[in-house]
Amino acid sequence: MNIVLIDDHSLFSEGLKTMLVDFDPQPQVEMYPGCESAIKSANPEAVDLILLDYYLSGVSQLEALEVVRNHFINARIVVVSALEDPAVIRAIIEAGAAGYIPKSATYAVLTAAIHLVAAGGTYLPAEALDDALPVAGRPVDATVRGNAGLDCLSKRQQEVLLQVVQGRPNKVIAQNLKISEHTVKAHVSAAFKLLGVSNRTEAVYAAAKLQRKSLAERSGT
Repeated sequence: MNIVLIDDHSLFSEGLKTMLVDFDPQPQVEMYPGCESAIKSANPEAVDLILLDYYLSGVSQLEALEVVRNHFINARIVVVSALEDPAVIRAIIEAGAAGYIPKSATYAVLTAAIHLVAAGGTYLPAEALDDALPVAGRPVDATVRGNAGLDCLSKRQQEVLLQVVQGRPNKVIAQNLKISEHTVKAHVSAAFKLLGVSNRTEAVYAAAKLQRKSLAERSGT
């Protein structure tokens, strides 16, 4: 796995890189202080996961997320920041991030979160899920029908939904799965209906809630 760290705080980046060395298999890690240097030097075809600081010098915040997402179209992008405002976290998810990890997270939580995201999951902090903003007049909690909704999805619907949650646009999903964009849209619509969600952001929150519940059940907490 190839991971790119984009953070202008070298101390945090070095610490994160040291932590990633303990992963099995050990990933290849590249560090850049900003979006410009990452885009200039990193091979977009080889990057699997990007850990992006929200506040950077130069291109920053949602603009940085958009720039990185448009360049590294097949990479999962997770914002890692000291910011813990649920409204901003929601905006980050709406802008295409596959997850959000607070810098205040413990070593154990940070490690588990990165493992989860690297495996195709979605990680959002508990406070973001608990304080989720209403969508279409209802709380996000009400959109989650539970594991039964996921069980009802066909294999192809699950494949499409996974890539939607990962922040990939329909065109890229169609190319990856070798199906038409029209077929992608049909699978997305069916999957959203079964899950009781109406857009990608709700789907990310639904997935994060279900994954957190599943992890808690396995750990007995």
